[in-house]
Amino acid sequence: MRRPSPWIVVPVALATLAGGVLGALITRVSCAPDDCVVASIGIGVLSAAGAFFGVGVVVVLAVRSIAEWQRISDRQDPAPPRREQGPPTC
Repeated sequence: MRRPSPWIVVPVALATLAGGVLGALITRVSCAPDDCVVASIGIGVLSAAGAFFGVGVVVVLAVRSIAEWQRISDRQDPAPPRREQGPPTC
């Protein structure tokens, strides 16, 4: 089994944590004191899940596209030198 790349794990973990904290804090601030404890926990979990999946998809796609770009650029020969062209003709 392959180890997960830190280029994927770290941003997804930070986004999950931030999403959960922000969701819970926004719910807690919008309610009366000690009135929405269960709701703030629930919204925090849902926000964390949304951030996990959203950021996870974007980061995985970005890492894959960068890897594909590097693989293609390693395979190709350097570009031929450009010829100087004269003025356009009809």
